Amino acid sequence: MNFLKIIFLSIFFIVLYPPISFSDVAENWQLGFQDPATPIMEGIINLHHDLMFFICVISIFVSWMLIRTLWHFEANQNSIPSSLSHGTLIEIIWTVTPAFILLIIAVPSFSLLYAMDEIISPAITIKTLGHQWYWSYEYSDYLNEEGESIVYDSYMIPEEDLILGQFRVLEVDNRMVIPVNTHVRIIVSAADVLHSWAVPSLGVKCDAIPGRLNQVSLFVKREGLYYGQCSEICGINHGFMPIVVEAVPLSNYITWISNKLNN
Repeated sequence: MNFLKIIFLSIFFIVLYPPISFSDVAENWQLGFQDPATPIMEGIINLHHDLMFFICVISIFVSWMLIRTLWHFEANQNSIPSSLSHGTLIEIIWTVTPAFILLIIAVPSFSLLYAMDEIISPAITIKTLGHQWYWSYEYSDYLNEEGESIVYDSYMIPEEDLILGQFRVLEVDNRMVIPVNTHVRIIVSAADVLHSWAVPSLGVKCDAIPGRLNQVSLFVKREGLYYGQCSEICGINHGFMPIVVEAVPLSNYITWISNKLNN
C-alpha cells in the first residue's frame, strides 16, 4: 500500500511540477525566447510580455470596433448615412488614450534601456575581436611570467568532427569561459569587416566595428553553455562563426585561468 502511495505521489508531483530544462540553444520550430541567464535578458522578456498584454487588448478592441462598424453601418441596415464629420469627445479620447498607454510603456522600457547601457565596475574584462570568419578572445587582466596575456582563437567545429550531443554549426573548438555571479565587461571590435557578437540567452547583441570599441556588461546567474552566432552579414561564411560562452563556478574559472597561463 505504501509503495502504491509513493508511486501515486511521484506521478502527482511530476505532473504538477515538471522538471525544468533550460533552453540555451535554439530549438526546432521555436517561437519564444531562449531561457534567460542574465538580469538584462529577464528584463527583456518581462517587457515583451507586458507589451503583449497591451497589444492583445488593443487588437481585440480595434477588431471589435471594425466588425461592429461593418455590421451596423452596412447599406442595407443603415440606408440614411450620418452627416456627422467631427466629434470632439471621441477625438480627445482616441488621442489621449494612446498617449497614456505610451507613457505607461515608457517607464519600464527606459529603465531597461538604461540598465542595458550601464557598466557596473567589472571584475573581469574580456576583449572580443571578430575576424572573417572566427572570433578571438583576449583576457588582458592576467599576465604570465613573460608578460603575455591570454589570447586564443575560436573556430567552428566542422560537421564531420562533431561528437554525439553537439550542435551543428554552433560548436567551437575554444569557448569563452566566464565565472557566474560576476560582473564581466566585454569589449567588442573587429579586425576586417562588420560583425556582431550576439548570444540570445545572455541578452547580448553588440556590433563589432573595425577601428571602434563597443562594450557590454554581463552578469550570468547560472552555470551552463550559451550559444550564439555572428548577427551581421560579414561575407560568404557569415553563418559559420558561432559563439559559445561557458559559465562556470569561480573556482573552476580560476583553475582554467591558471592552466591557460601555464601553457
